[in-house]
Amino acid sequence: MCTFRSSGIVDLDMSDYVRLKSLLAETGGAVVAYSGGVDSTLLAKAATDALGNRALCVLIESCLVPGIEIDEAVSQAKDLGLRLMRLRADVLSIKGVPENEPDRCYHCKNALFSKMVEIAAEHNLPYVLDGSNADDEADFRPGARALAELRVRSPFKELGFTKDQVRAVSREIGLATWNKPSYACLASRVPYGTELTQEILQRVESAERVLRELGFGQFRVRHHGDLARIEVLPEDMDRICAPATRERVARSLRALGYTYVALDLTGYRTGSMNEALEPGS
Repeated sequence: MCTFRSSGIVDLDMSDYVRLKSLLAETGGAVVAYSGGVDSTLLAKAATDALGNRALCVLIESCLVPGIEIDEAVSQAKDLGLRLMRLRADVLSIKGVPENEPDRCYHCKNALFSKMVEIAAEHNLPYVLDGSNADDEADFRPGARALAELRVRSPFKELGFTKDQVRAVSREIGLATWNKPSYACLASRVPYGTELTQEILQRVESAERVLRELGFGQFRVRHHGDLARIEVLPEDMDRICAPATRERVARSLRALGYTYVALDLTGYRTGSMNEALEPGS
């Protein structure tokens, strides 16, 4: 059995990792948008295996990404032998980002990936790649429009890889990120229409650090003015409500400037800020 794409044929009997490397080898060279997350790490590793020095991984550092994520991404790149370029971006100077309207991600990705397109041209690399997977099409993602306009390729989408497949392949080849919690930029913690500022983003980063230090894996702290809305997995509800933990979380977040600290009983889910955009939500 086989599946067709414009450049040829891929044998579905091959392992998913071999299929991925085969597709990447055909590019002849690429800039890889690298963040250190589950998707981008597998893509960066596969591109490096398939292309060697013709794969350049670009890590964007900004106030939208917690410092600990940057540090882990840099350390991981070194361990994996990635060819890494680090860029500092003042994202709050990008028109449409601090205003934080529903199309914020479009403006941000358009600016950042335009820079990656420039880097690809400077290094004579034919493509820019990102780690979007097939599951991403189910959520509201205005940034996808920017990627399409800039002709950024998403190999996982091209191959039909879901998030579960990305994790399975990552585990198969021994990547430590195979079970890393899903991550999104800090702006996703702030309701649309609330202006993004350094102070708000730093407060959210500090609040989430509290939960991380307590050993929680998948969580979010959503910023609603003087209220912090915490999302944890349903199986972690009892643990966060244990008296000592509950008191520590409440005390720590109040010290950061939140008057109210609330637990969202629906639990963690991606894109919960998008629920306000849906009719009847």
